[in-house]
Amino acid sequence: MPKVLVVDDDAAILKLISVILTRSGHDVRTASHPVEALDLMKVFVPDLVISDVVMPYMTGLDFLEKMREDEKLARVPFMLLSSHAERADIRRGMNLGADDYLPKPFTPADLNGAVEARLRRAGMTLQGESGLKATTLGSAQVTQDGEVVSWVSRKALELFFFLLEHGEVTSWEAAEALWPEKDESRASSLFHTTLHRLRKSLGSDAVTSTNRRYSLSDEVRPEYDVQRFELLAAQAEQGKLGLEELREVVGLYGEYLPGSDGPWIDDVRARLEGLQLSVLDSAAAAAQQAGSHKETAGYLQKALSIDPMGDKHWEQLTAAMEALGDGSRARQASEREMWWDSDFG
Repeated sequence: MPKVLVVDDDAAILKLISVILTRSGHDVRTASHPVEALDLMKVFVPDLVISDVVMPYMTGLDFLEKMREDEKLARVPFMLLSSHAERADIRRGMNLGADDYLPKPFTPADLNGAVEARLRRAGMTLQGESGLKATTLGSAQVTQDGEVVSWVSRKALELFFFLLEHGEVTSWEAAEALWPEKDESRASSLFHTTLHRLRKSLGSDAVTSTNRRYSLSDEVRPEYDVQRFELLAAQAEQGKLGLEELREVVGLYGEYLPGSDGPWIDDVRARLEGLQLSVLDSAAAAAQQAGSHKETAGYLQKALSIDPMGDKHWEQLTAAMEALGDGSRARQASEREMWWDSDFG
């Protein structure tokens, strides 16, 4: 899955590009400022960077210049986003080593076409990848040999992730998990119908059956974002990750299997929320040690958005806001008032 980093100080543009490219099968990361992007690229080297031109403190052209001075990043393809008024800067960007530019406003087709063309010229396309990859943190998608799998039904996708999470299960265990409101006969019938649809989506050999127990075959064991997150979360808890790496792990987290509900999904979400809280604790401590009180506050706010009853986090957030000299926010934190839902990015 090609990795794309998008840099823009406009949150709406970041969200738009992220949604468009994620739906097209790309692994998208975002940064609201070039400095944040340069920090991220210490642990995440993208296959393509898309950057706005006009941003405060460091422009997209300055950002490009910094990248081209870094041996590790010098060859990463770079695409500029430019409005009509900024196109005078494009020539300078090309002289600095930009590979392409995309004028604003753009359509999803414009964006996808420009990205695919640039990746193709760089020899990195979706079609050039192999293997199965499953993404379910913040979005639910499976790619096979670089192409997004088209599922016959949403339940077939859910059954795939249920088998991925639970290994070998009986038909009744799967039926009870995916259709808890149905009686045994109806749930069993739905399971076998959905199993057929899963095999139709991934191949007839995707699920094996032994003694009425079902599991994914070895051929469709995917690269799974949840497993990567869990591995990195464990390393964070062991104190093996620095602040830059912790930033990366925090960014990996998202709602598990969005758009789906059920007791087994709630269990997975609770497990991952616990891991993310642990990662956020580590990141907040590392940021505090680095003297970055604003970043510390940001991690604590994310933790409290997950668990608003965390007294320790409220106390730490109060201290962080006091260190920032923001007495008003410190008082709000001491009173357990969650203000950032409206004004914290």
